[in-house]
Amino acid sequence: MRLCIIGTGYVGLVTGTCFAEVGHDVVCVDNNAEKVRQLQAGKIPIYEAGLEEMVPRNVAAGRLRFTDSIADGVESSDVVFIAVPTPPQADGSVDLSFIEGVAREIAGCMTQYKIIVDKSTVPVKTGEKVAETIKRYNKARVDFDVVSNPEFLREGFAVEDLMKPDRVVVGVLSQRPVVAMREVYAPFDAPFIVTDINSAEMIKHAANSFLALKISYINAVAAVCEASGANVVEVAAGMGLDKRIGRQFLNAGIGFGGSCFPKDLSAFIKIAEQLGVDFRLLKEVQTINDGQMDRFVKKIIETLWVLKDKRLGVLGLAFKQNTDDVRMSPAIELCQRLLKEGASLRVFDPKAMDKAKSILPPSDRVEYVTDMDEVPTGCDALVIATEWPDFTKLNLERARGELAHPIVFDGRNLFDKAEMERMGFLYKSVGR
Repeated sequence: MRLCIIGTGYVGLVTGTCFAEVGHDVVCVDNNAEKVRQLQAGKIPIYEAGLEEMVPRNVAAGRLRFTDSIADGVESSDVVFIAVPTPPQADGSVDLSFIEGVAREIAGCMTQYKIIVDKSTVPVKTGEKVAETIKRYNKARVDFDVVSNPEFLREGFAVEDLMKPDRVVVGVLSQRPVVAMREVYAPFDAPFIVTDINSAEMIKHAANSFLALKISYINAVAAVCEASGANVVEVAAGMGLDKRIGRQFLNAGIGFGGSCFPKDLSAFIKIAEQLGVDFRLLKEVQTINDGQMDRFVKKIIETLWVLKDKRLGVLGLAFKQNTDDVRMSPAIELCQRLLKEGASLRVFDPKAMDKAKSILPPSDRVEYVTDMDEVPTGCDALVIATEWPDFTKLNLERARGELAHPIVFDGRNLFDKAEMERMGFLYKSVGR
């Protein structure tokens, strides 16, 4: 099928590339002309496993192209996906101005029937507003359908998640676009769920908020484990074997971050509030998440006493493993908190250092290191802030010798506590 993807961020670029990979004819649109030129030249602006090989392969095959013209994209496609940002506002609600602006542009250049698919994460009832907007600004008065098709992509695993989805959710105002949407997703082996458009929009916020709840729950359990002498890793393993619960998202740490969970959680609370529902459970999820960082910083201060003039090595800057995304990263927040306490930092991340420098500029107190085994050199202690698997390969014998004091604060529980203590480290983790 002929598909258009408007927006080439994490969602749009991965979606468009994967659709081309399975044989669709895809044009990706972005209003940043320089970004379009880079993509046309094969330069990928984000790190996402598999994307760097797939984009040039599909461009060369003629199945994927890039443009900064919405009119071009709409004219040359049958189905138009909207995948533009929906950033949070100060009160927790979602800024829908990009969605509204794109809907108006689509309406202005439509000359024949199109299916408009909202791929961005939006509040319930947004699809209805998109339909109203297109109808209002479509001077040609051509027919169209609006569909909600929420994404369920994990950064760092987005290509895998799109190529092998758990489910495909399609929310519609009428049954007319369902056949075409089934054709779009025919190459993907996954349950295909058709709902009303409001339910489809609700599914995304409900799902992400529930996952955030699981993380905050195990972090609250971790606090009880520390107070009682229990081990949260063993507790989570025992819980996770219950098929009704599952092991995923039961890893205690310094809290969740990124561009999705915090934003979607705040948005869902605001959505409920606007509908007259006080979603107090989700407010507590936020409170627990905020407190987790406080607990970890307190642990560092209680161990080292005064952080002023101390140097700390920090492993991890991305908000999670397998991505270069530092938006709302707990690791960055931790670094900022440590700097505020007077510490200086030696930092390393396998992929996120370039992007981190715009938030955490190099200075006499922030030194970027290109080799993780060099991070402990001259430091008073080592801090692990992101759950990169690479960090488990750290040369611990060398680290113990390089640190002024063999102290490790593991905010992601990457190492075995008993083994670290056997090696002579003062090892502080979460919930153990």
